[in-house]
Amino acid sequence: MWTSTAALRRAVVLSVGLCLLAVTLGRVDLLVMAVPFVLGTAVSLRSRPAGSPRAALHLADAAVTEGGAVRASVTVDADRSTLCVVSPAVSPGLHQDVRHHVVAPPAEVALTGTARRWGVHPLGPVRVRVIACDGLLEFPELVLPAGNVRALPVAEPFASHVSVPRADGMSGIHRSRRLGEGGELAGVRPYRPGDRLRRIDWRTTLRTREPYVNATQPERDAEIVLLLDVLHEAGGDDGTASVLDVTVRAAAAIAEHYTRQGDRVSLAEFGPRLRRLRPGTGRRHHLAQLAWLAEIRPMPEGGDALGDRPPIAGPPASNALVIMLTPLLDPRSATVLATLARGRRPLVAVDTLPAGLRRADTEWSDLAERLWRLERDNTIGRLREAGVPVEAWRGPGSLDAVLRDAARIAAVPR
Repeated sequence: MWTSTAALRRAVVLSVGLCLLAVTLGRVDLLVMAVPFVLGTAVSLRSRPAGSPRAALHLADAAVTEGGAVRASVTVDADRSTLCVVSPAVSPGLHQDVRHHVVAPPAEVALTGTARRWGVHPLGPVRVRVIACDGLLEFPELVLPAGNVRALPVAEPFASHVSVPRADGMSGIHRSRRLGEGGELAGVRPYRPGDRLRRIDWRTTLRTREPYVNATQPERDAEIVLLLDVLHEAGGDDGTASVLDVTVRAAAAIAEHYTRQGDRVSLAEFGPRLRRLRPGTGRRHHLAQLAWLAEIRPMPEGGDALGDRPPIAGPPASNALVIMLTPLLDPRSATVLATLARGRRPLVAVDTLPAGLRRADTEWSDLAERLWRLERDNTIGRLREAGVPVEAWRGPGSLDAVLRDAARIAAVPR
């Protein structure tokens, strides 16, 4: 419902006051001074809008890439004699170009910006203020609810040329430990009933006078479980990558690499919510992985992350390769790694602590930093002694060495 503004109240009070003074004092000049205010107010109120204004927020893209452009629009439908001011709220994760827009409806206001960081960022709420009759009437402020923009993390370059241990899927690029139909030569063995004649190794057969065939290893796909440690967030205040930035971007790179080559990749959180994404492969599943990663949130300060709940939402399969991305800032992270290692699962720990990260700046910060680094190095040493390969994240080829170690450990008989 349209209401009067302070300008209308001032005009009415001034006009009525001048008229009363003119009649009381008998002064015609005061009456002449009141005439412009009376006529101006009456003429302005003749264009009073008949209906109520309407506004809506539309997002051009609900999901964008980290660092990409964010586009939205606000449509305002009102009488032509009105004027509106559109004021969107500024989100910390979005860099918006203009904060206030003044347009004459009906109009469409374009809201543009840039996604500074991965995550789910609210665009809005948007406040729309509509005034009419030269600012004499106004409509109650319209508040449009915020729309969520999901900024997908950018995957860092990553590639690995080492086969995954215990590949037991249907078909893929990894060599299986079992012998069967495949293209990888595993040796020569005596002929058994049922072997195909085209697999006979004639050179060995002629030399030994006994039929021998080529033994091959089939190609299989593997199941990869990416376990993300989101118990703590640190760094990132000076514009550099924080702990979660390194963790999420490394997970996006590893997931893209293995998903592209046909492996089944699942994601799991080690944190307050214990979320989990089912295994899958293909481009559609990779987009689901990026959307899942964008919704990661760190544990609130002072909150209990796990309590008495299990560390992982459902244990991974016995033959699945578990890659845990952790900064090792919490003792529970090392406990989970040791528990998985005792279960003789193929396991790799990726250290996602950013280089040069400092915990605090106080008069004892240097000494405390040294003690904390020493304790952390001891934890990594104990994990390696327990059979957990730990390697810092360095982009392409970061996991080749530790995957070879994991393959050798997985090949040891139980």
